[in-house]
Amino acid sequence: MRQLVVISGKGGTGKTTVTAAFIALAGKAVVADADVEAPNQHLLLQPEVRERRDFIGAKMAVKDAGKCDRCGRCQEHCRFQAIQEMEVDPTRCEGCGVCVAVCPTGALRLEDEVTGTLMTSETEYGPFSHALLEIGAEGSGKLVTEVRRNAESLRGEEPLLIIDGSPGIGCPVIASLSGTDLALIVTEPSVSGLHDLERILKVARHFGVNALVCINKWDLCPELSRKIESFCEDEGVEMVGKIPFDPGVLDVVKQRLPVKDLLKTRAGEALVMIWDAVNKRLFEENTFEQ
Repeated sequence: MRQLVVISGKGGTGKTTVTAAFIALAGKAVVADADVEAPNQHLLLQPEVRERRDFIGAKMAVKDAGKCDRCGRCQEHCRFQAIQEMEVDPTRCEGCGVCVAVCPTGALRLEDEVTGTLMTSETEYGPFSHALLEIGAEGSGKLVTEVRRNAESLRGEEPLLIIDGSPGIGCPVIASLSGTDLALIVTEPSVSGLHDLERILKVARHFGVNALVCINKWDLCPELSRKIESFCEDEGVEMVGKIPFDPGVLDVVKQRLPVKDLLKTRAGEALVMIWDAVNKRLFEENTFEQ
């Protein structure tokens, strides 16, 4: 099964909308939303949730007050200042276990902490793996990995896994990107858009993932769009298309219309052309060189 990830160096570039259009165009595909901190692909796909599972993403120190002799060693050795006045502060605890190791009475122990929910759903386009990380919780990269594993386990006859990647360049992005066959980077014509394109392209190259680029809302600033095109040309990265600004896309989202209606908009024409180019790269052997 081929794996395509749609990513961006920053949030708000239209990555999720582009991914939704690709899902409609692919016909049958396994879908994964790897943006576990702020998932929104489910708002477009309107899936039916089949299963929910707790995700254990961290450890937490827990004290048995009856065993504590208040020697203070735990507070002395905690580098995160997570123990104050002999009490564990759950917002500071990193679950490292040092307090457990130095406690002479066995008053402290580590317990599993639920940091998110992993979901398996069904859409009219195929199975859907997605998740939600608790606010401020750790383990986003681990949860993205679980989302992808879950998606791969849902494979039937679908030839493709489409991943709505995490924005930025941190651990969740690396977990979204590594091991995929192709990345489409969605950028926008702004100074930050160009800067973040440079960063995410370096990440893709570092992990040996071939990348293509498209510009969303290119006509909002044609001058910067030309700079992005020049950057791609200088870097030897293929620009597979430019999507015009189209209020019709927002109407489809706001009215919760089927994602295939995105293809009926003016932007939809560009999305079809971009999908054709991406699909060709995905399934052609030994023709992609970068």
